[in-house]
Amino acid sequence: MPPLSPAPLIVLDHATIVRPGDEVGLRAVHWTVREGECWAIVGPVASGKTTLAEALLGRFRLDAGSIEWPMLAQLRAHGRAVAWPSEVIKRVSFKEESWRFSYGRHYYQQRFNFIEAQDDLTLDDFLRSGTAATEEALHAVCLRLGLEALRGLSLIKLSNGETRRARLARALLSHPEMLILDEPFLGVDHAGRSEVATMLGTLIDQGLKVVLITRPAVLPEWVTHVLELDQLAVRWQGTRAEFLARLPRQVERSVAPPDPPPPRHGPPIIELRQVNVTYGERAILRDVSWTVHAGERWAVLGPNGSGKTTLLSLLCGDHPQAYSNDLWLFGRKRGTGESIWDIKHKVGLLSPELHFYFTEPLTAARTAATGFFDVLVPRHTTPAQDAVVRQLFEEFGIAALAERPFARLSTGEQRLVLLIRALVKEPPLLILDEPMQGLDDPSIARVRSWLEERLHPEQTLLFVSHYANEIPRTITHWLRLDNGRVSAS
Repeated sequence: MPPLSPAPLIVLDHATIVRPGDEVGLRAVHWTVREGECWAIVGPVASGKTTLAEALLGRFRLDAGSIEWPMLAQLRAHGRAVAWPSEVIKRVSFKEESWRFSYGRHYYQQRFNFIEAQDDLTLDDFLRSGTAATEEALHAVCLRLGLEALRGLSLIKLSNGETRRARLARALLSHPEMLILDEPFLGVDHAGRSEVATMLGTLIDQGLKVVLITRPAVLPEWVTHVLELDQLAVRWQGTRAEFLARLPRQVERSVAPPDPPPPRHGPPIIELRQVNVTYGERAILRDVSWTVHAGERWAVLGPNGSGKTTLLSLLCGDHPQAYSNDLWLFGRKRGTGESIWDIKHKVGLLSPELHFYFTEPLTAARTAATGFFDVLVPRHTTPAQDAVVRQLFEEFGIAALAERPFARLSTGEQRLVLLIRALVKEPPLLILDEPMQGLDDPSIARVRSWLEERLHPEQTLLFVSHYANEIPRTITHWLRLDNGRVSAS
């Protein structure tokens, strides 16, 4: 007699899933998650990964087929009063938007300024809200995720990687039966990825059920099965070993800068002299000195919490402590009469943190066009500016998205739109902070090639990433931050 299959937890039987606006999000998905299995969902940009995650929570309607949750019946049989999947299945994505916290209630520069107590939400407040977690449980999960020292900070002031870990901690404190983790390793440095993967592996061993949305290159050992999506349908499913056998062999390329670096192209546009930034008694940047000349290409590297985001905020005119430091931008000392808009006019910025604040109901093209004006709200554009936006949408292969609502795009599609926003005015200084987050390998290659081939010689690039394969080959210099201190090459 053949052995019995493990009990099913979630069953999709040729399910066609419809998103808001009657838009088909996935077609004819036939997939079963069973007890003891740990699935990774992979696929290119806009393949339907996030749509499937939301469907597992019971949030989208079906146009055909069915979704069933046998795991709910199992819990009820053991005395749990469970009515909806979302009561026991928790999804952790890159952005927090809930009754606890919404970026729509804040403005971007508030990350770096004083916040009134009534408008503030500390990490500790965020973790405690809506749970009955004990102090012991809070302390334990914060230690596991490297958040203990940050609990008194405003949630809005955390870095991208810290915010992701905070959302994971908040989900774990609710003791879910299943966690759906949407790209939990993006924005997390190499050591942090290893720590999070190990911690999750321990929780899985203790009975936590996990569905992981990730890139094929980041597939933890505890994953047992892989579901591959493409063009809003299932392309392939099977075991982890079978999936890895199908992948082409990856050859890691060198990203070391030339030695010695090429001659400087132009005058200095960034000069920092013994710069320090502190929040209370906490030092974020310590005696940072750095000079960047026009036309140079810099990779800015460092672990989470090393001070990269704070450093870049000084260069964009967003951080008020620029005025108390010896900081020169485009040949002028900060605090000598220039406005924040004088600086922003010369800077194109893309960052995960800035991404959070795009909450206006705009199309993709109108969102990109806000880059001409350095704002997050719509402005009137000229025919010439509209032509620039259309051309860049063509060059990045997303012309079909131009008139779609920005809010309905996938995370990867949104990131490409915001990259175009940073490029539209051909800024003298281009700051790209983890621009490849949410992109698939072909999109990463397209963006990297564009940056290598299309930037003007006089444009300066600052590029931040935790992944070697994302860094353009044209990088000429590296700046490394660690614990707020800098070493440059």
